[in-house]
Amino acid sequence: MLRLLIIKEIRDIVGSTKFAVTFGVCSLLVLLVFIVGARAYHTAVGQHDAAKRENLRRMEGITDWMQVHDMNVYMPPQPLSALVAGVAHDIGRTVTVEGRGELTAHDSRYSDEPMLAVFRQFDLEFLFTVVLSLFAILFAFDAVSGEKERGTLRLTFASPVPRRTFIAGKLLGAYLTLVVSLLLPIAAGSALLIVMGVPMTGDDWVRLTLIIAAGFLYLGVFLSLSVLVSAMTTRSTTSFLVLLVVWIVAVLIVPRAAVLFAGRAVDVPSVDAVAAQKAKFSAGLWGDDRSAMAAFKPSKSGDMQAVMQEFQQMMQKLADDRDRKMREFASRVNEERRNRQDVQEAVAFGLARITPAACFTLAATRLAGTSFEMKQHFLAATERYQKAFGEFMVAKTGMNPGGRMVVLRVVVGDEKKPEPINTAEIPAFSYAPMQVADVAGGTALDILLLLAVNLFFIVGAVAAFLRYDVR
Repeated sequence: MLRLLIIKEIRDIVGSTKFAVTFGVCSLLVLLVFIVGARAYHTAVGQHDAAKRENLRRMEGITDWMQVHDMNVYMPPQPLSALVAGVAHDIGRTVTVEGRGELTAHDSRYSDEPMLAVFRQFDLEFLFTVVLSLFAILFAFDAVSGEKERGTLRLTFASPVPRRTFIAGKLLGAYLTLVVSLLLPIAAGSALLIVMGVPMTGDDWVRLTLIIAAGFLYLGVFLSLSVLVSAMTTRSTTSFLVLLVVWIVAVLIVPRAAVLFAGRAVDVPSVDAVAAQKAKFSAGLWGDDRSAMAAFKPSKSGDMQAVMQEFQQMMQKLADDRDRKMREFASRVNEERRNRQDVQEAVAFGLARITPAACFTLAATRLAGTSFEMKQHFLAATERYQKAFGEFMVAKTGMNPGGRMVVLRVVVGDEKKPEPINTAEIPAFSYAPMQVADVAGGTALDILLLLAVNLFFIVGAVAAFLRYDVR
């Protein structure tokens, strides 16, 4: 009996005009997302490579390693960030690394292309969250009420059909039709990634598969909700209007309202306020160092070279002490702000998770490696590079650059003209994206919530139809 009901539901959906239109539009949009994502990835790779070349070009002709004060490092584009943007375009892509000092990312894509910030990117997360969830409602908003209006519901129950079996057939038939009709263009889009030369690793394919699976769970929520509402109404127009209101509230209003409420409920110091604290502290340290430089008295006043060497050693010690104190202060201030941000984010995400849209967005961005953790992951990589760059410069010059150091040199008249430095010797920046194992734990909660909401609406649909008047 269940098999016959599933087949009947699939035939009814596939034979309808709305399926033909929905399938055509969905297929086009899914393929468009993959094509646009692949092209965006190649564009980002070209920009990244050009920036790296320009970074090295600006050092051409330099003959002294003492003139190399900093290096720009750039976040390499990741294939999945073109499919699920998350915060990838919001955070800075460039960090200027000196041998010491605090690191700050700048040059986000939205700062370069502000038009994208207005309309945001059309990616896989947006497609599932907004477009396909509406199509899921279209699949099942008249699952029960529509059959009652057409008179087929009474004919169906002229035979001894269990009501639970009937609802199970409706849900499974609609869900199978939706999944299969979407898997075809998604598989074609995935093949396009290979054809268009996007270097997807095995880990990338696993994460993309999990994102799509989470997307189907998310669509299942609206599908089962549609059957539930349809089993509580007698007219399909009423069912559709109720579902449309619920969709607007769940997808468009609640996540933004949660962020707004968290911003008002938890006070976080602004970036400018924190920067002002750091600048004030840094100015005080630099004032102390200037006093120490003014009070400098060489132990050997007759030997100019020895005096310069002694002064440089003092400057190195001052710079190291200043850097240590600044790092300690900045770490304390940043930690205080980060703790307040963590509370704010926990409140915002906790409230937003009452809607399946927020659960899917958080799961998808975390799986794609473009969640809030992306910025900290990138900065952690640049901090490791800063240490390597500082050690390299000490080996080359005997000094660690950065931190407003004063460097003095004594040049002998018959000194041979030096050769240009070899920039290939500079340590290369390495960035390893987050792997599935790194994000699986944080994603589990959102996946479980989507499963729980699915089960809740399915049970609700069965309970509602048990009391439904089929006449």
